[in-house]
Amino acid sequence: MKEILETILKNLVEKPDEVQVTEKETETGTVLEVRVAADDMGRVIGRQGKIASSIRTVMKSIAGKEKKKITIEFIG
Repeated sequence: MKEILETILKNLVEKPDEVQVTEKETETGTVLEVRVAADDMGRVIGRQGKIASSIRTVMKSIAGKEKKKITIEFIG
């Protein structure tokens, strides 16, 4: 799932080399921490958080098919 999220993010930003996704396992599920260049954070979050919400929706549906729980955190 980490690779899918990286692919989505790299196609959204202007500096794809600075996209970092860190995967952490917790007792409640998997946490994916997203780091992008400061200039690209607005592109990833979108107006009123709509793009970030859409990314979370897509990733949760993928995780649901694999019977997993996932959380995505955007770290600035």
